Amino acid sequence: MALSVGDTLPDVTLTTIRDGAPTPVRSTDVLGSGTVVLFGVPGAFTPTCSDQHLPEYVLRADELKAKGVTTIACVSVNDAFVMDAWGRSRDTGDTVLMLGDGNGDLAKAMGLTLDGTRMGLGLRNQRYAAVIADGVVTGVWVESSPGDVTVSSADAVLKSL
Repeated sequence: MALSVGDTLPDVTLTTIRDGAPTPVRSTDVLGSGTVVLFGVPGAFTPTCSDQHLPEYVLRADELKAKGVTTIACVSVNDAFVMDAWGRSRDTGDTVLMLGDGNGDLAKAMGLTLDGTRMGLGLRNQRYAAVIADGVVTGVWVESSPGDVTVSSADAVLKSL
């Protein structure tokens, strides 16, 4: 069952890089308070994710914050080292929290997995965006195709806030 409005954010372990080291974090600890925009991508360094999805959130971060967003986070079924390198290559700084879901635990718990085996990618995230207020989903938008960035774009999320 896919994540829906009114659902509680699943509590799983994700990984981020802190002080140069992979650090496990609980999803509910880093995404469960305040107003969070979480966007999921099929893969770090992939063309659509790198050229459109992530950069738009970096560019529109101030507008999202002005609408009350306290955290902007990107998650992918990649390891924390890849997510950190990707964030540095796209100059995310402290603007976007880069989270590795290496085993796909969050993607599975949210019902938002994508079977990318025919492309050699294995199990991945569907492309989506969600707004989470104090641990409860208040909006979720899933792209119909992993190459689309329309309903999950920063612009679309801004219009919904």
